[in-house]
Amino acid sequence: MILVTGASSSPGFKILERLRREGWEVLGIYNQHPVEGAVQWDLAKDPVGVLERFSPDAVVHAAALGDVDRCEVEPALCYRVNAVTTREIARWCSKRGAALVYLSTDYVFPGDRGSYREEDPPRPVNYYGLTKLLGEEAALAAGGAVVRVAWIYGFGPGRQNFGRTVVEKLSRGEEVRAVVDQWGSPTLNTLIAEVVAKVLEKSISGILHAAGPRLSRYEFALAIAEAFGFSKELVKPIKAADLSFKAPRPRDSSLDSSLAVSTLGVPVNDIRYALSIFKKEWEEGRHADGRG
Repeated sequence: MILVTGASSSPGFKILERLRREGWEVLGIYNQHPVEGAVQWDLAKDPVGVLERFSPDAVVHAAALGDVDRCEVEPALCYRVNAVTTREIARWCSKRGAALVYLSTDYVFPGDRGSYREEDPPRPVNYYGLTKLLGEEAALAAGGAVVRVAWIYGFGPGRQNFGRTVVEKLSRGEEVRAVVDQWGSPTLNTLIAEVVAKVLEKSISGILHAAGPRLSRYEFALAIAEAFGFSKELVKPIKAADLSFKAPRPRDSSLDSSLAVSTLGVPVNDIRYALSIFKKEWEEGRHADGRG
């Protein structure tokens, strides 16, 4: 049995959905936002109890405190959720011989050059990135897999994301303001789920980058407009300095995902392919009820 934490998050829900569709026995865990077929559990208070109760053969740890600014102003909570919880889960998996897949982030890198590869040394510039790096170290020490993703977008439950916001605004004829001087790797949640399924299937360990291509948010918004047939004139460029954040952001945290593409055969970095899936989900109305 596979246990998926963070089942009410955007990637966690898609992972749960994907694994079930492929015939795996899967159990989802959520904290505050109910998901059909999942159970409520506060991992921050008791990370091991749920593992002892269900004894999974593998854990996909997607749960995290992902609000970067909140992590900066509530470091104790961020550390407990992202670092301590992951460490306890990793220890349990190591002790019981269970496989572990840990979902991590591009924010472990400083953003000084971008196109980071798996072997590049991490150096986070904010507290969120630091706690996710500590989680990575725990997962790797337990022999697990660390799947780094970035700028997650898509339909389904979880926090609102930039890709979804762009679609919803442009579909109503509203303007979208998008940053031109910050780069990342927008990654579709549906493809993250496919990657995780392959990692489990192939029993992969170590670090793997599984993210989209290097784009600014402005370039990403234009790509969405083109793919969906919306007006590009509604996408307006702004500078990162025009926005106000409590936590510093990497200027270019884009990831090189060529290893994942060649190893797993999932074209996660093909923006046209990703947006074709994104558009299909929109057209099928799978965004309407927030259940991807």
